[in-house]
Amino acid sequence: MLESLGVAVVGFGWMGRVHSQAYARLPHHFPDLPLRPRLVAVADDVPGRAEQAAEQYGFATATRDWREVVADPRVQAVSVTAPNFLHREIGTAVAGAGKHLWIEKPVGLTAADARAVADAVADAGVQGTVGFNYRNAPAVQYARELIAEGALGKVTHVRIRLFSDYAAHPDGALTWRYERERGGSGVLGDLASHGVDLARYLLGEIEALVADTAVFLTERPRPAGATAGHQRATGGERGPVENEDYVNCLLRFASGARGVLEACRVSVGEQNAYGFEVHGTTGALFWDFRRMGELGVSTGTAYQDQPVSTVHVGPGRGEFAAFQPGAANAMGYDDLKVIEAYGFLRSVVEGRAHGPTLADAVRSGEALDAMARSAERGGWVAP
Repeated sequence: MLESLGVAVVGFGWMGRVHSQAYARLPHHFPDLPLRPRLVAVADDVPGRAEQAAEQYGFATATRDWREVVADPRVQAVSVTAPNFLHREIGTAVAGAGKHLWIEKPVGLTAADARAVADAVADAGVQGTVGFNYRNAPAVQYARELIAEGALGKVTHVRIRLFSDYAAHPDGALTWRYERERGGSGVLGDLASHGVDLARYLLGEIEALVADTAVFLTERPRPAGATAGHQRATGGERGPVENEDYVNCLLRFASGARGVLEACRVSVGEQNAYGFEVHGTTGALFWDFRRMGELGVSTGTAYQDQPVSTVHVGPGRGEFAAFQPGAANAMGYDDLKVIEAYGFLRSVVEGRAHGPTLADAVRSGEALDAMARSAERGGWVAP
């Protein structure tokens, strides 16, 4: 008989739903996993939200207090999908209670927050993983393989972009996301954290960086009540936006490669325009999240006028075979989170990490902190 793992979700906005659905889908895509998640408890401080989640997704218990989840002996693993400013308190409490932790990026407001959670996980001897889901795309994993085997020659430079319009409307509600104390560094934590993880996943450690940031929409209307996602608050009293809408960063890697990382949450006309271009001495790679199953590949010995081929990844690349039987059958965002859940439960079963760890969150946080310091002071800094 398959063993079950009692899981809980803390924070039930959009990402809480994504985690819950990922747990539910695990047996469909990974039937050989010897551990099945069992939805035990859900917590959210918005009145009625946890109860609605329990009814819709089948959680046994609903509560407004995440501490009840941490204390529940039926719960063995917890997904933390609450706002950034709660990550440190909840994450350390989960680990301290001896429960495995799946926590969303950026893991707090600073590298110190991420480090505190990482230390708590290490001290408790539990497994911990972080929501850097874009590295789970089979095309991204194939790109990493090509880079590692030298198919591009020596990597010279990379460009990583993360453009979105989720905050572009001037009437977008002034939620915690735009406050320094609760939302941290704005688009740095929201999007650039993913960019840093992709950069490290593909090219290795970042040695130094220089960054520039900006706030383009300086005021937003305050919402009248609880919000979920990126709602509008037309007519509300306007207040100041305290953190960054935009970041542009030059990177130097320990390998000698150079990079550009650019992220913006107010890019009109851009919807989840995430991707990268990697160039080497003999080739190049191109990936766009909006065409997630495709990888542009240019390899060979021509140097000049060398063509680019579009590779449709399929079975044999990453975890593609768990979702589709043949190349060019599209995968989606939620599939990446199912892969993340799979890595998390494999970590629990095997007692070793599969997927991004809290150490990756610390390194990402250090790079984000360095971007903020560089933008404030000017000049190159080390993460």
